[in-house]
Amino acid sequence: MVSGGESERRSDRPGATPGVTGHLATWLPPLVWTAVVLRFSSETWSAESTAGFVMPLLGWLMPWATPAQIAFFHGLGRKAAHFTEYAILSALWYRAFVRGRSGSRRTAELGAFAVAIACAIVDEVHQSVTASRIGSPLDVLLDATGAIAALATIAYGWRLVTAITAGLFWLAAIGGAAFLIVNHIAGVDSGPLWFTTPLAIAALLFRHYLGRHSSR
Repeated sequence: MVSGGESERRSDRPGATPGVTGHLATWLPPLVWTAVVLRFSSETWSAESTAGFVMPLLGWLMPWATPAQIAFFHGLGRKAAHFTEYAILSALWYRAFVRGRSGSRRTAELGAFAVAIACAIVDEVHQSVTASRIGSPLDVLLDATGAIAALATIAYGWRLVTAITAGLFWLAAIGGAAFLIVNHIAGVDSGPLWFTTPLAIAALLFRHYLGRHSSR
């Protein structure tokens, strides 16, 4: 026979879902976020629509930027939003599957990834039949990358995030510098590379500075 105290302790364990409140706390967040993600595929969130308020904001934040550079950062922000929203989506579904005791953690990972991919495909198919949107298989790949990044972070911890971030900074710094040189020789305008390359180098220097001081 289980005592009242032991029963309370069991209900506090990760994965416990006491009653209706527990089920709502487990399944409502991923369901709501899935609806939000699918809502983003409507005409309201087309590139033309978001440009109406994002590009003036970018112009205010970056008065030095040309219209082409502002358009570039607008597009980059939209891709970053794709990545982020599917990272959150997969993390929420993983949490729900784990708390709902739907098999092992590996099963929860596969389930969360499957939901994210299914949602991405539905999203792009919907965009392909929407007048002001264009469905793209590359966006499905980007969404999958966001989902994998979130699940890998959960599985392997923030060291993985640190390693990936450092790799991206090195890629942006070295690749950007190479393109600046090539573009200068060819007499081609490098556009936003004049901003992103020094920013990546500054981030690497700052990261090195923090690493040296944290090791003391």
